[in-house]
Amino acid sequence: MVRRSTDLEDLVTRVRMEYLELPGFVLTSGQARRLWNVTAEGCDAILATLVREEFLTKTRWGAFLRRGGGGGRRGTVPASAGTELI
Repeated sequence: MVRRSTDLEDLVTRVRMEYLELPGFVLTSGQARRLWNVTAEGCDAILATLVREEFLTKTRWGAFLRRGGGGGRRGTVPASAGTELI
């Protein structure tokens, strides 16, 4: 369970690092919840934060993947070609 904002920040940082270390990493929220052992509420908060920061994008099938490929500043990289946003 995510209780404090620092816990959430730590988890957001951990998830961001895992996406950076694993190119092509794609997870549904259910898969993410099991992988990171967090509650549905905590997982939704983490993923929503990363989508809001435009680090991740959510496909129309409900999967989360990293936006863009790299060199640009966070928040300025367009979504990958062929990715449908909800």
